[in-house]
Amino acid sequence: MITLSDIYVQYGNRILLDRVTVVIGDKDKVGLVGRNGAGKSTLLKIIARYQRPDEGNIAIPSDRTIGFLHQEMNIPKGKSVMQETLTAFEEARKIERRIAELNREMEERTDYESEAYSKIVEEFSTLNDRFLFLGGDRMEAQAEMVLKGLGFAQGDFQRLTDEFSGGWQMRIELAKMLLAQPDYLLLDEPTNHLDIESIIWLEQFLQTYPGSVVVISHDKEFLDNVTKRTVEVEQSKLFDYKAPYSKYVELREERREKLGAAFNNQQKVIAQRERTINRFMAKATKTKLAQSMQKQLDKMERIELDEADTKAMVLRFPPAPRSGAIVVEGQKISKSYGQLNVLDKINLKLDRGDRVAFVGQNGQGKTTLAKILINEIPATGGDVKLGHNVSVGYYAQNQSEALQGDLTLLQTLENASPPEMRTRLRNVLGAFLFSGEDVDKKVSVLSGGERARLAMAALLLRPFNLLVLDEPTNHLDIISKDVLKQALMDYDGTLIVVSHDREFLAGLTDRTIEFRDRQLYNHLGDVNFFLEKRKMDNMRQVELSKSNNTGSAATETEEQPKIELSYEERKKLTRAVSNAEKKIGRIEEEIAKIEQVMSDPNFYTQPDSTETFKKHQELKEELDVAMEIWAEAQEKLDEAG
Repeated sequence: MITLSDIYVQYGNRILLDRVTVVIGDKDKVGLVGRNGAGKSTLLKIIARYQRPDEGNIAIPSDRTIGFLHQEMNIPKGKSVMQETLTAFEEARKIERRIAELNREMEERTDYESEAYSKIVEEFSTLNDRFLFLGGDRMEAQAEMVLKGLGFAQGDFQRLTDEFSGGWQMRIELAKMLLAQPDYLLLDEPTNHLDIESIIWLEQFLQTYPGSVVVISHDKEFLDNVTKRTVEVEQSKLFDYKAPYSKYVELREERREKLGAAFNNQQKVIAQRERTINRFMAKATKTKLAQSMQKQLDKMERIELDEADTKAMVLRFPPAPRSGAIVVEGQKISKSYGQLNVLDKINLKLDRGDRVAFVGQNGQGKTTLAKILINEIPATGGDVKLGHNVSVGYYAQNQSEALQGDLTLLQTLENASPPEMRTRLRNVLGAFLFSGEDVDKKVSVLSGGERARLAMAALLLRPFNLLVLDEPTNHLDIISKDVLKQALMDYDGTLIVVSHDREFLAGLTDRTIEFRDRQLYNHLGDVNFFLEKRKMDNMRQVELSKSNNTGSAATETEEQPKIELSYEERKKLTRAVSNAEKKIGRIEEEIAKIEQVMSDPNFYTQPDSTETFKKHQELKEELDVAMEIWAEAQEKLDEAG
């Protein structure tokens, strides 16, 4: 086990860790949680021996190995993805080379009865056992399995690591660590660069991981599925809970209630003793007794309430101005980057009030389409139209990084603000936890979480009725994510969210669009309905099931259990059925009008007949989609009974 004793870390005047002690067992699955800047990453670096504490001791058994995935890792260049990944088997490959040498030596020697030959055979046997134990006979198969689990395609294996972005290079590092299987696996925000299906795969891998796992994550569902113990870093102290995240939240609330009661009782005792001391000090005969009581009172260990954790930004989106019935419409949209085709003649239409999640593997075009829809980048082909009176609020994936570092917080908001909001900017900053002298700080000194809050504050200065958010939870801690989600639940405009955070998406949207193989696939409901419809946790297995569905016909006839729906889920489905029925009625009316025009014998001689016929075909396609959405929603309601 790893033992950290009396660890003390101070930066300037701030005490980050105040003589904390923690023990990590050999098979522990630990979630390290706390507000941004609380000291989680520092603690992980100390465990990994990447950083020395100012004071304290670290005891790590000499025969134990540690793997540390952090945010500043650099992949060596010049190797293929597979070559780099196979470096995880360094020990096995050394043994493999030594076994080859011993093989050659045994072939050449003839002194079979000698002691030297016996030693060679003994070494060969020992090394061969070790080689098999390390998985040396299946290195490439294991590497392929892990790389595919983390989202790499077969065609990526021979590409150079130099060709991949930082997020994909981080996946290669993660693959190497998972294959090396260190005794202690330390992961700092491993889900930041993963899509939903890769996160699900990683969860399943870590659940059966033979060693110890310590993970920092703001993904509550990931923590719940992987960890069995939660260590909270709060106000320079550690609080250890033998429970996964959701249970920890309940236990923490119980602890705080008890702490609050103990604090109130202690304050009463202190007040009573101070009154007694003051009364005794006034009497010469009791001065010594009063001084003795004061010393005892000074030695009393005072209970402190950790109030900082309850602070949260105040986030409310402005009321959305009313837009036209159709908010945005794209027809036959294509997008290519050089030879790489990302989107191929896709269609998409959003009506006023739609709430849509974009999901799918990284690189499938989610961010690209979001930018095309709001005219941030041009499409290679096809048409995109924003509806009547549509105003766009856009939060880019790198929004916080795009802020100008040489400006102050106040100057940043002034540049983004309409004139009528100028007098309220300090209040806006205060609502996002920037108060007093904070407003005069330079953006360059802010942490990632602080930058994200500032970028979100700038977004709220103008009203909009189409809100497009691309990975808005990056850099936000769990409390800030909860505040953002609640604000989005209350937002009354049209919403598009690109995210890989299942817990954040759950219940937030009523339509999920999956990006796969340059096409879009519409699914009714939020991300959980989408995953349920797939009837498997790992979405990537869907493609495998298509080619391995032997015997599926037999299982399809089996009686399916009824689906339990909450009141909110039933309400959403009922609303979806009603909205779909209205849309179907509207489309059918439009089709009927066009067909009335087309029934005229002279129709095809008219100059605009081609456009009318094209519109008729588009409406029929739109009707098919609406019918599919209606049928899916109605089927779910019927299944629930």
